[in-house]
Amino acid sequence: MQSWLRRKSIDRVTVHEEGRRLVPTLSWPHLVALGIGAIVGTGIYTLIGVGANLAGPAVLLSFVVAGVVCACAALAYAEMATLMPAAGSAYTYSYTVLGESIAWVVGWSLILEYSLVVSTVAVGWSGYAVGFLKGMGVELPMMLTVGPHAGGLINLPAVLITFVVAGLLIAGTRESATLNAILVVVKVIALAVFVAIALPQFDASHLEPFMPYGFVKSMGADGVERGVMAAAAIIFFAFYGFDAISTAAEETKNPGRDLSIGIVGSMIGCTLIYIVVAAAAVGAMSYTVFGQSPEPLALILRELGQGTAAKVIAGAAVIALPTVLLAFLYGQSRIFFVMSRDGLLPRGLSKVNPRTGTPVAITVFTAILVAALAGVARLDEIAALANAGTLAAFIAVAVCLLVLRKRDPDRPRVFRTPAAWLVGPLAIGGCLYLFWSLPRTTQLWFLAWNAIGVVVYLLYSRRSSLLAKGSDA
Repeated sequence: MQSWLRRKSIDRVTVHEEGRRLVPTLSWPHLVALGIGAIVGTGIYTLIGVGANLAGPAVLLSFVVAGVVCACAALAYAEMATLMPAAGSAYTYSYTVLGESIAWVVGWSLILEYSLVVSTVAVGWSGYAVGFLKGMGVELPMMLTVGPHAGGLINLPAVLITFVVAGLLIAGTRESATLNAILVVVKVIALAVFVAIALPQFDASHLEPFMPYGFVKSMGADGVERGVMAAAAIIFFAFYGFDAISTAAEETKNPGRDLSIGIVGSMIGCTLIYIVVAAAAVGAMSYTVFGQSPEPLALILRELGQGTAAKVIAGAAVIALPTVLLAFLYGQSRIFFVMSRDGLLPRGLSKVNPRTGTPVAITVFTAILVAALAGVARLDEIAALANAGTLAAFIAVAVCLLVLRKRDPDRPRVFRTPAAWLVGPLAIGGCLYLFWSLPRTTQLWFLAWNAIGVVVYLLYSRRSSLLAKGSDA
């Protein structure tokens, strides 16, 4: 049992061998932009419609519930990230606090989360881009714009955008973070345009009945699980992304200050953006009109007679959605990198390029994996799995927070989570409830994914880790 729970030393978690050490180049504005770039993406552009279809006008409560749970998790992340400013996020925290086998499950879940998010967003971007080009008079053949499940050969735009973003990350972390910050501004301006047009059209009658499907998850006559919590479990996808900031800890110039600002700041900013945009959408038009639309914000603007503004929203999505790709592809490559550096994955993948200071091999490997998924896989039925992987990571971080407060209460903490014994259990309980609120098939697929992970750990990783070989990971 001791070998299953062997832990990395918290005092040496930031000590790394030459050639496998990431270069600190980021400051807090880069981190805030990275967080907002990850959080404000396809979620706000599409999930308002999905959530409204599941909860009605009470989708506003769904946003609040998901936001509160994520805020509690964000506070736990802020303390753990400043306490252990190393790449790896929840995986690293679990390895130092809970032990190797649990860290493996968390890391394996994060691989699932990031792979599916990046692939899904790449496919979503492809849809926006193809529609945008069609409006400009350029029509791409269907065979090259959808996967085999939809009658095509490969989703080439999704594959190409994945490799373009990977190329930016290989070129340099700071350079890609700066471009990301510029695109984030474009995205926020587009949402401000929507609010400025839709909010004056607010009609209280559109909020009645406010909660047509109840609060808890329940099965409707059409076989769809509805309710405020059912919507919150899906909308949760729109909130996470701040965990990608914690994967940048090793590349942050002043982690003690900047990580807490980046994590908490981006979470607060995005929660405010989401609630204002959701209120504007639900108040401007009945949810029955836009609930089934894949582009609800653009649809609302068109119905209000604002066709030009609708095109601006669609154009901003094409330009700015790659910020989500950049943040999550960055996060996934760093999770892979640290697991490789620890020996749980092949060590050859964790070499850092001396010229750019970036892990080129692992970034290329990550891009190939994600591009393969985006190009040919059917993602619409498995994208919710990303939520399950994230919830598992959030629970692990909150548990680490509480365990370390008990085990090592006197360790200096640059950022202390306020009311930790309230915030931690709220994060754990909220995430468990959101997991229960996910569709049953999603829960079963998540268990199947982790069963595969346990087999990989037993056959390879358990014997190959540096701790198993007597070295300090």
